[in-house]
Amino acid sequence: MTSDEAELLAIRALGHIAADEDLLGDFMALSGLSPEELRARAAEPEMLGGILDFLLADETRLLAFCEAEELRPELPARARLALPGGERVDWP
Repeated sequence: MTSDEAELLAIRALGHIAADEDLLGDFMALSGLSPEELRARAAEPEMLGGILDFLLADETRLLAFCEAEELRPELPARARLALPGGERVDWP
């Protein structure tokens, strides 16, 4: 997956989160961002990675997003690898 494709998927994830008041509240509380900060940083690749991290941290959230967007459940994880901070680490 290219970084552009990953960014587009993460933007879709942000739209999914923003459409659900409870999810958005959870994301805002966990991230510590104000609504203004989120709007200002929403297109930053690092922020988009954090949005995917939020979904990937909870299977229920992840599967709800994938179902709503008609995505295979492994795609958000693949997208995360293509964004800053998502590099796979192979520990010895």
